[in-house]
Amino acid sequence: MTPTAQSMASARRVIFPFTAIVGQEEMKLALLLNVIDPKIGGVMIMGDRGTGKSTTIRALADLLPEISVVANDPFSSDPSDPDLMSDEVRQLVSQGAEIPIAHKKVQMVDLPLGATEDRVCGTIDIEKALSEGVKAFEPGLLAKANRGILYVDEVNLLDDHLVDVLLDSAASGWNTVEREGISIRHPARFVLVGSGNPEEGELRPQLLDRFGMHAEIHTVKEPALRVHIVEKRSEFDQNPPFFLENYKSEQEGLQEKIVKAQELLPQVNLDYDLRVKISEVCSELDVDGLRGDIVTNRAAKALTAFEGRTQVTVDDIRRVITLCLRHRLRKDPLESIDSGYKVQKAFARVFGVELSEDDAAQKNGTGIKGGAR
Repeated sequence: MTPTAQSMASARRVIFPFTAIVGQEEMKLALLLNVIDPKIGGVMIMGDRGTGKSTTIRALADLLPEISVVANDPFSSDPSDPDLMSDEVRQLVSQGAEIPIAHKKVQMVDLPLGATEDRVCGTIDIEKALSEGVKAFEPGLLAKANRGILYVDEVNLLDDHLVDVLLDSAASGWNTVEREGISIRHPARFVLVGSGNPEEGELRPQLLDRFGMHAEIHTVKEPALRVHIVEKRSEFDQNPPFFLENYKSEQEGLQEKIVKAQELLPQVNLDYDLRVKISEVCSELDVDGLRGDIVTNRAAKALTAFEGRTQVTVDDIRRVITLCLRHRLRKDPLESIDSGYKVQKAFARVFGVELSEDDAAQKNGTGIKGGAR
């Protein structure tokens, strides 16, 4: 590492390591699968205050390996993938121009609740465009988040119109800004992560359905585990460099596992019979549309790749199907049964397996799955 790189690394904000986070396995799994296959469509994390949502998401962004980008490009364009290039870079490539390449950390962009649409999407300087004849574009947060993670805390308090804009960009992979007859577009492919507290209101079902996965997290109840979590945090706060050094090999190991999973993903196979059964579960649960089927297929493949295999098993599907479907069920105000339990019950019937103890504990929403383990 050069002296400049060393000084930049030391100047960077110290982040709590992902591998040191205790519990909340459901949230961690959902985030990892979205990083392996961003086409899953992001994750919505709903849970109590102070359960480590923001800490975990920042830790994930810090864990990810550096990416190759076109130097000085505001959109972090990929120098080799045309789908992840801005129009200007694609034009230079088509002309055979030499593209300068740099490496940078994956960006994690925080979207503030009070953000305006211009701040999110970017703005066009009409005066400059008319007087100088150039498309003067000031990039917004979506440009900064391209090929990274866009995090919206308290997404249930965000203006519905802005949520629509975010979800449209996340789904299409492009952001288009139009003003006074001038149109500019740029790649905006990111992992959208939203978090919220159910006490502060729910998202509209139409918006909730657009998130690929939905993780529920709860405050850890077991006293010994609570003490363990507090002690870890205290150790980190007292001496961050020493704490990070202790987890360096685990961090590097997980980073390597993610990279291998991304490379292995295209080779993963999901048998036709299992795909039919996934759709049968969705049909039995009366899930609207086909997003549930598609996301469950993608998530099961991502999990299989993460574990270094190429053949999806029934157990792989069992581990992801609740995350993919629980937020797509129609809400009955009089229903006391947990939606996750309903998904697992339908899965058990269709696939001919027995419910696990953890899933049975969720029947009345009393389980702490996703919290202490």
